[in-house]
Amino acid sequence: QVQLVESGGGLVQVGESLRLSCAASGKIFSVNRVDWYRQVPGKQRELVAGISSGDVTMYVDSVKGRFTISRDNAKETVYLQMNSLKPEDTAVYYCYAIVTRSFGGGQNAYWGQGTQVTVSS
Repeated sequence: QVQLVESGGGLVQVGESLRLSCAASGKIFSVNRVDWYRQVPGKQRELVAGISSGDVTMYVDSVKGRFTISRDNAKETVYLQMNSLKPEDTAVYYCYAIVTRSFGGGQNAYWGQGTQVTVSS
């Protein structure tokens, strides 16, 4: 069993910063690729950022230069540093991880429960 737990969301004003965390636990051999998605009511879930097992990163154009994804493998945690926040960043943010399971398990993908980010103007 693998769990992903997001934290760090909250209410901030335009231009402020937040750092989201996605912590993995369970019978894990390795956490491979991790992506951050966001979703607002009435819209599809949007891919925001991702980091590969080799620490190659990607970002959607709307957050380039403002968001940074990173990982701490020892803590099995991935972070999303969000700077210069805008009202359009308001959403529930979800992490999505591809994990190699322990004890002969294969690869599976898991979603976190989501953390709310609200940016007020």
